[in-house]
This record gives sequence, structure tokens and C-alpha cells, in this order.
Amino acid sequence: MSPYDIDRAWSSPNSGHRSPGSAIDHLVLHYTGMRSEEGARDWLCDPRSQVSSHYVVFENGRVFQLVDESRRAWHAGRSFWQGLTDLNSRSIGIEIANPGHEFGYRPFPDRQIEAVIGLCRSILARHFIPPHQVVAHSDVAPDRKEDPGELFPWEWCAAFGIGLWVPPAPLDHGQALAFGDEGEKVLELQRLLVTIGFDAPIAGQFDERTETVVRAFQRHWRPALIDGRADPSTLDTLTRVAAAFEASRAS
Repeated sequence: MSPYDIDRAWSSPNSGHRSPGSAIDHLVLHYTGMRSEEGARDWLCDPRSQVSSHYVVFENGRVFQLVDESRRAWHAGRSFWQGLTDLNSRSIGIEIANPGHEFGYRPFPDRQIEAVIGLCRSILARHFIPPHQVVAHSDVAPDRKEDPGELFPWEWCAAFGIGLWVPPAPLDHGQALAFGDEGEKVLELQRLLVTIGFDAPIAGQFDERTETVVRAFQRHWRPALIDGRADPSTLDTLTRVAAAFEASRAS
């Protein structure tokens, strides 16, 4: 998709100046989570909402730009990734129309994902955003958000250079680390989550926060089962994702 395919007829007032010196080096993907895509677009342009995104992509593949990339859209909210706490200042946000978990979460149509991929590729051509900094809203705000959710085709996007993906390990119902556990294995789990970028504690105790972050990891990289338990499949996948992140940073 070229920039000429983007509809700029709608504009959101919900934006501000980026922080001085902030690079645009993150891309955050969302779903709209509203009953209708038109209603979501209009809400993102309503000053009462105090939310916005740079782009919104309808199910039919139509793309709208609501905020210029040079400005700070209000999409990520309270967030954290790889030690950064103001993702809005250094990211571009894309809202992908989908009712979400509250209103009937459903698979994203191929035409919509093709448009998302085209849009992302055009953004990556303008800004240096490494694969490990293409993230889900649920990655950067795991205690508040679930989007774009377990049905989003991250593998398909990664095939076009958008984000990092490793094939998830098959489900294995062996012994899992879970809430209440503690010790060196929990500590290693937490260290791996932090290696990727999550805001996880490193205390050797499998607490509520650890469970929340494990659930967010599963939603993105091991979506077959999202239960917050670090089973062998989750641990295997997590280890390989962390290695891929370290390789991406080093390149």
C-alpha cells in the first residue's frame, strides 16, 4: 500500500508535540474494541475521548490517517517496554477495526491484514523501527489491555519483516510454573520476560504481576492457550523468543 491509498478526510485533535529528541522507533498495534468501525473512527476523532491513533484500518482494508506521524498520538496510554515508560512519544499507533473481546472478538479478514501489512511496511520504510520494537498494546500494557489479541496473525506480519516471530512450541501439559511458586526457575522465567521487554518483577516469586505478564506473552507468541501458567510449551517458546530479541538488538 502506498501513502496515496490513505484517506485523510478525518483528523483527530487528540494529539500533541513529541518530546524533544524523541525518535520514532516503536510501532504499536491495537484493535478498536468497539461495536462498529465507523463509531471507533469517530470516537478517535472526538475531543471528548482523549484518545487517538495515527491510523485506523477498516475490515475492508480502507486506511484512514487521523494524526500526522510527526505528532504524538494518544494511543498507548500508561505503558512500558524495554525500560521506556512513554511509548506515545516515540511510537506510531495503528488501530485495527475489530469488536474485540467485549463485543464479539473475531478473526481479522485477509483484506484488512493485507492493508495493515502494507501500511506497516510504508511506516518502516520511513522510520527505523527494529522488529523487536513492533509490539502489541497488550505487550506494553498487560494489566490493562488484550489487543490486538490472540487472533492477530503475527506470523503473517513477520513474514513481511514486521515484528519478531518464532513458531510456538506444541502444547505440553507437563508441570508448569504458576501463581504461588518461587525459586530459581521462577527467577529465570522473569528474567526472560524482562529480556523481551516486559515490565515483570525479578524476585523469584510467581505473583499476580508475573501471571499477568505471562498471559500477555502467551497472547502474542503462544496463543493456543492463554492461562498465565508457564508450562513447558510457554517456557520453550519464551526462551526462543528471548534469543530472537537479543539477536535483533545486536544486529
